[in-house]
Amino acid sequence: MMDNPFFSFLLAIAIVLFAARIGGAIARRFDQSRVLGELLVGILLGPTVLDLLHSSIFTGQTEHITLAIKDLAELGVLLLMFKVGLEVHINELFRVGKAAIIAGVLGALVPVAMVMLLADTFKISQEVALFAGVTMAATSVSISAQVLLELGVLQTLEGNALLATALIDDVFAILLVSLAVAITATGSAVNAAVLGEIALRMLIFLVVAGLISWFILPKLFTWIAKKRRFDFSGAFGLASFAFIAAVIFGWAAEEYGGVAFITGSFIAGVGLSRLSPETKREIDDAVNNLCYVLLVPIFFVSIGLEADLSSFGAALLPSAGLLLIVAVFSKVIGCGGGALLGGFTRLQSLRLGVCMISRGEVGIIIASISLSTGVIAPDDPFFATLFLVIILTTVVTPPAVRTVFNLGDDTPRVPQPAQT
Repeated sequence: MMDNPFFSFLLAIAIVLFAARIGGAIARRFDQSRVLGELLVGILLGPTVLDLLHSSIFTGQTEHITLAIKDLAELGVLLLMFKVGLEVHINELFRVGKAAIIAGVLGALVPVAMVMLLADTFKISQEVALFAGVTMAATSVSISAQVLLELGVLQTLEGNALLATALIDDVFAILLVSLAVAITATGSAVNAAVLGEIALRMLIFLVVAGLISWFILPKLFTWIAKKRRFDFSGAFGLASFAFIAAVIFGWAAEEYGGVAFITGSFIAGVGLSRLSPETKREIDDAVNNLCYVLLVPIFFVSIGLEADLSSFGAALLPSAGLLLIVAVFSKVIGCGGGALLGGFTRLQSLRLGVCMISRGEVGIIIASISLSTGVIAPDDPFFATLFLVIILTTVVTPPAVRTVFNLGDDTPRVPQPAQT
């Protein structure tokens, strides 16, 4: 029976989902995010430790299973970024002030600049440095937001700035990774003319896709919602059409815009964020079920399945230490400095910068694109270094946030129940 690759695939998926659930539960017991647990069990199941997919039970089926899991994982990240876009509130960006805008932009640019400048030190090419820098530009707002919620300071100036800054930072990071994908796709012949062509192609796509998403998608989905009596949408109909929109925009981003597919799905989500709260909630609930029951756990575990940290030896410790320092201080300098320029006090700026350290799932998403584009190989020692640093930033952020918020007593605290 196991000679049939489909049944081998079913067993692999069952193992992956079970391991993800166990890993996530253990992580929550230690006040860490489920993402961290899913990443770690992926490492355990991958070539670093057990090398599950190359074990005897999957003999002869490894390539088929690996490709199938990779496809599901990419579908998961597409929907994850669609969900991020769905939760965007564009109008809120104009109410937070210039501090969040400056902090978000500098928080994305400073890590890229620092990693690119240290490319020779890390002994990596400029292409790899570009992707590593963009990976370091990302921020996982969920980690810090959870800590601020537990401390009762989420509804403060720093808390509100964190949410807005992280949004701007991640939007900018998505655009940077799209540019990185387009540049690396051209090979070594990158000059001013090529960059201009890439930028123009990206700009045209972003403008056209943005206009369609902003003006047409909300009207189309409002019309679909009104057609329930004709059973046009039916049960989960809105969610089905939302899934179609995310996939089409993702495909168009790669095909016509020369940008990462996650950019397209994110744009689709931003457009649908303008729907009424009831309609948006219906889509969001269905997407959550599809994402977090099946696709997103597979995505995070699959990263661990691909990463081979067995290549990480003592010789790589200096590089990992240096990259971790860059990861921490680039956010403190970029986001914290931007907040200071925007009118925050030094303590408020430091708090915001520290809150932005965690790369978490967003960093993993961008790092996975470097694998899918072939810029970095899964067995490349530098990928092991990059992956380790992403995990370390996720682990060190909660205690660091607690520390900086205990440096002063000027922040009003509003205790709220912690989310799990």
